[in-house]
Amino acid sequence: MFTRDELTAAFATFEQTVDRAARTQDWDAWVGHYTEDVTYIEHAAGTMHGRDEVRSWIWKTMTVFPGSYMTSFPSLWTVIDDATGRVICELDNPMRDPGDGTIISATNISIVTYAGDGLWRRQEDIYNPLRFVQASLKWCRKAEELGTLDDEAAAWYAKFGKAGK
Repeated sequence: MFTRDELTAAFATFEQTVDRAARTQDWDAWVGHYTEDVTYIEHAAGTMHGRDEVRSWIWKTMTVFPGSYMTSFPSLWTVIDDATGRVICELDNPMRDPGDGTIISATNISIVTYAGDGLWRRQEDIYNPLRFVQASLKWCRKAEELGTLDDEAAAWYAKFGKAGK
């Protein structure tokens, strides 16, 4: 059993690390907040076991469009469940400004289970992948309209957006 204070402090540190990783695009410190044998359930990518699998996935996901265009992952709300050692939250995933101040994002629910000593032993991300695709398409359309659609996003848009029209 962990105290509410320990869970709150560990999650605050975790969120600070996520924020720093989003700003710097260096995901190793974020991975370091998990136990070596972490189980990470990501409904679109499957279940990963251990830090190495999580590290490989996060670097592939967050260094290319649309992941690399997400600027932060703030909690919109958080529930701390002392009895289970879990933190349940809704995370926002806003994308960078396409050029006119528009905020485009999608959200997910995350459930993280604490292991102690500042480490998390399990995470599950729950969301509708189509909402993230729709947000990415909306971002591409807006950037194209504004003349700010760069090559990386344009290639994704050509493959997943315009191809469906």
